[in-house]
Amino acid sequence: MKENTPPQKAWFPEIPLPQTVIHYCEQYGIQRIVISAGSRNAPLTNGFVETPYFKTYSVVDERAAAFFGLGMAQQLQSAVALVCTSGSALLNYYPAVAEAYYSTIPLVILSADRMPHRIDIGDGQTIQQQGVFGPHLVGTAALKPDVEHATDTLLESPLQQLVPTEAKYREIAAIQKVHQKHNEDEIKRVLSLATHERGPVHLNIPMEEPLYGMSQKPLQFSPLNKKTFIKKESPSFDALESAWNSASKKMILVGVLPPDPEWDSILDRLMEEPSVILLTEKTSNLQHINAISSIDCLLAPMELDQNNFEKSLQPQLLITLGGMIVSKKIKAFLRENPANNHFHLDPVKAYNTFYRLEEHIKMPAKKVISYLLKKTKSVPSSYQQIVLSKYHNYLQKGKAYLKDIPFSDLKAFQLTFQQLPNPIHLQIGNSSPIRYAQLFDLPKAITVNCNRGTSGIDGSTATAIGAAQIQKTPTLLITGDLSFFYDINGLWNNYIPSHFRIIIINNNGGGIFRILPGEKDSFKYDTYFETIHHRSARQLAKSFGFSYRKIKGAFGLRWALKSFFSPSSKPRILEIQTPRKINDTILLNYFKTMVK
Repeated sequence: MKENTPPQKAWFPEIPLPQTVIHYCEQYGIQRIVISAGSRNAPLTNGFVETPYFKTYSVVDERAAAFFGLGMAQQLQSAVALVCTSGSALLNYYPAVAEAYYSTIPLVILSADRMPHRIDIGDGQTIQQQGVFGPHLVGTAALKPDVEHATDTLLESPLQQLVPTEAKYREIAAIQKVHQKHNEDEIKRVLSLATHERGPVHLNIPMEEPLYGMSQKPLQFSPLNKKTFIKKESPSFDALESAWNSASKKMILVGVLPPDPEWDSILDRLMEEPSVILLTEKTSNLQHINAISSIDCLLAPMELDQNNFEKSLQPQLLITLGGMIVSKKIKAFLRENPANNHFHLDPVKAYNTFYRLEEHIKMPAKKVISYLLKKTKSVPSSYQQIVLSKYHNYLQKGKAYLKDIPFSDLKAFQLTFQQLPNPIHLQIGNSSPIRYAQLFDLPKAITVNCNRGTSGIDGSTATAIGAAQIQKTPTLLITGDLSFFYDINGLWNNYIPSHFRIIIINNNGGGIFRILPGEKDSFKYDTYFETIHHRSARQLAKSFGFSYRKIKGAFGLRWALKSFFSPSSKPRILEIQTPRKINDTILLNYFKTMVK
């Protein structure tokens, strides 16, 4: 802009409702907006794009767009908005909405809609949109349509009941004033819920044509009072303190958490308590020298051991924190060997995963653990020493086994994790990848995320690319072949940075099913469970502008990884071809070796 040139005037949608939504999105600090193409959502699209505060992204496929936005919100730990047109476009958001709900990630869904009297009349894109996400929201609102916009069109319709047929200007203005007040209150309420309840919300926005008009005259809105919507609670710690002081066997189990360096000193103090064992997963982003960071490397061999170690491991007090747990074995163990007391620490959500939840303490886990360490007494115990001794013994035997195994999924993960650059942000696909990832250590500076809310294979690629928009370090997605091919449209955008990397573990199907009970190597199994295929990502990589390499053995993988993470002008895909039939045997023998 030249000196002394007056600033360009802002443009706003002529229709009051989308202008109102846009205004309060800015007021609530919702800056990143993911837009999918459509006509009905034109007022929202134009308004967001024309407002300098917002950073907008165009992602055509609504399912991919939703996971793309979820990836950004996951990293920001704040709300991201999704904008779509009317009709089936909205329904494509549902997998990401459910993931956001169970992962406590704030998403704001802004769907354009037809006017109420045009729903279910047989025209295109006139489906029922209000309430489509059912119980998987923390907030929604039934917004009222504007009646001062396209009033003549409204009055011409015999179906509309928004204004009387013979209404005068003053009557219409009075109705509009009531609608506007209702909409402002509801929008503020719902956006506040997204922030404070940390989950998805939905605003369905009915609009009448014409849709593309813009104005330089903004509406006047009621002021924002965020404090009105904040609920403060003061939970009691009495029951937790009592259980802590009386328990000589305390198990702290950590699920999904964002990285937070403040945990380091807390964990140091926590692990000085001999009655405490700490079980972490890669998605917890917590590390400690005395933590059990590979839960299945403790429990899988324990199941084969003959020394009745289950009773030694069974806790008296279970404290959980963070989101969903990956390990099925710890879930089964704690259901069969329950603690006397189970407390969950989280400001928003708790699940009775182990059927013994006594209390949900709605406070940040850091504060609760710090309080306990100050206010409670140390309990004489050998619990930590016994469990860690058994765990390290299993690990030592497992390391010897890994040296000589043939190339397989397990070997591919071992070699990959050994050569990861530090730092890097790691996104891991569901099913086999996240389970294999639990078996190996990572450098402390590597952060990890996985869509564990619903644990679906859909959306991993789009989520990782969304996360890469926020991450300052390079992002790597490790995914399986089915997950990758399922989410091809996740690559359909213009926002993939050159330092983005994808590693595909391709075992020609759903290899995890070979680990599960069931008939193997039959037509039914091959076709409907493992879903065998012979596809490669080579042409897809070329189509979406990735560099590509495929390897089939340990030697090739070691050499490929040496250059895979180096700076480049294009993002890269490394496809690792592993055998289809031996992976389950190699993995099960890994655990068997630990008890020999």
